[in-house]
Amino acid sequence: MKKIPTKSNKKVLFISLGCDKNLVDSEMMLGMLAESGYEFTDDEREADIVVINTCCFINDAKEESINTILEMAELKKTGDIEILLVTGCLAQRYREEIQTEIPEVDAILGTMAIDEVVRVLDEVSHGIRENHYKSLDEKPLTGVERMVTTGGHYAYLKIAEGCDKHCTYCIIPKVRGSYRSVPMESLMQEARKLAERGVKELILVAQETTLYGLDIYGHKALPELLHKLCEISGIYWVRILYCYPEEIDDELIRTIREEKKVCHYLDLPIQHASDSILKRMGRRTDRQQLQDVIAKLRREIPDICLRTTLITGFPGETEEDHEEVMEFIDQMEFDRLGVFTYSQEEDTPAAIMDDQIPEEIKQERQAQLMELQQEIAFEAAENMVGKVVTAMIEGKIADENAYVARTYKDAPNVDGYLFVNTARELMTGDFVRARITASNEYDLIGELEDEFTQ
Repeated sequence: MKKIPTKSNKKVLFISLGCDKNLVDSEMMLGMLAESGYEFTDDEREADIVVINTCCFINDAKEESINTILEMAELKKTGDIEILLVTGCLAQRYREEIQTEIPEVDAILGTMAIDEVVRVLDEVSHGIRENHYKSLDEKPLTGVERMVTTGGHYAYLKIAEGCDKHCTYCIIPKVRGSYRSVPMESLMQEARKLAERGVKELILVAQETTLYGLDIYGHKALPELLHKLCEISGIYWVRILYCYPEEIDDELIRTIREEKKVCHYLDLPIQHASDSILKRMGRRTDRQQLQDVIAKLRREIPDICLRTTLITGFPGETEEDHEEVMEFIDQMEFDRLGVFTYSQEEDTPAAIMDDQIPEEIKQERQAQLMELQQEIAFEAAENMVGKVVTAMIEGKIADENAYVARTYKDAPNVDGYLFVNTARELMTGDFVRARITASNEYDLIGELEDEFTQ
């Protein structure tokens, strides 16, 4: 049923924090607000309403969310804004604390209640302060006309909600619920709409993408979804993030290799390489299994780009465990790698484990891991010099005959860039062929070879 446009013409400042999965939720809420007649601003001085979509995955994210709420609460106190609404993971996890400690917050929306955003703002404007939550087993929201905030040439496609893995350090199942796939027909409808609006790269996200479809179809249906997405006219790249290594099978590998639109890029969140720490983390793989999966991917898809994330300083991690991770990184030579220091999250099994690691040791180990990876990444970038690559234009550098671009090896906001020198006029979202002429740490520098049409 079509929503009745509001007559308030209130301006909304929408602040989205956290991961790309959270960003999809924000884009859905923005779409619903736009359909109901709300206007938007990036300037807090112009805003009547502030909506904050929060994150609480690790301490840094939690602090950012809390500080943002407190900052906006000050504007509420002084009367600079009229309504303050908080949603997202922090709101789900700490709703009672937010209500008690920050009374300036007018209403709280749980993670599964984002479809209530228009109704809640309407209620608050009429003096009704009521929080809204739904069961964490609620089906994922579908059929919403999103307001894409990524520039229009790429967009995230959230294919599932929640997680069943229950790693001992992770709070996600308690704030997002169990794993629930979005029905394929809903994803296809959303993907077609995105393509019609100019999106050329779809980036598949979920807490874990590799299990897609198991809960509703009885089998892992990610390969089938990839085949269907690749049939959509206007889509040139399909990128897959968050593939748990134990769930990667031959069919998925074959699909990535054979479907021309699927980027030869995988994000494998392995978290560690010591068997004892992997076991304490509640992970489903050991070091040998990780090595086997990586070797198979590289054998079957020789040009595949592998990204991973690690956690250092997990409870009980010895110097020997740390050295084993260093050895593993040196041996595997990941194309992309990020390292988080362990965050002691309350209500998780790891939080009460013995042998918690002092913060200074975590920081030291993180620095050592990143220094090693830096050497690997810089050398890999140097080895790209002289090669011709396909890249997507991200934008123009002001006052220069140069553009920022991404290759298939680069996911937005987490990987490097290719800077393309050319006097030719290009548009964001254009695909080009460029010859790499130099490298600058993680980034590449190149010259335009020709335009490219897939």
